[in-house]
Amino acid sequence: MIDMGPFTKGKHIFGTVKVGERGQIVIPKEARDIFDIKPGDLLLVVGDEERGIGILKADVMEKLALEMLKGIGHIDKEEENER
Repeated sequence: MIDMGPFTKGKHIFGTVKVGERGQIVIPKEARDIFDIKPGDLLLVVGDEERGIGILKADVMEKLALEMLKGIGHIDKEEENER
């Protein structure tokens, strides 16, 4: 991992990975540890054709989506607790 200095706290460069013949990559151990990625976790792959791709845990996006829905009144606390 590369240290990005004092002005980029929480930002990381984990190095490079090679794409296998089936399009698979290995997420570096340091990244898995920092982001608590375990075998069987569901990951969301997002992309912007100008900026590139990103990978995040699907449960993080689910929590964000629920908060957004609560904020606009499409879900209430009882519905959230049922999930």
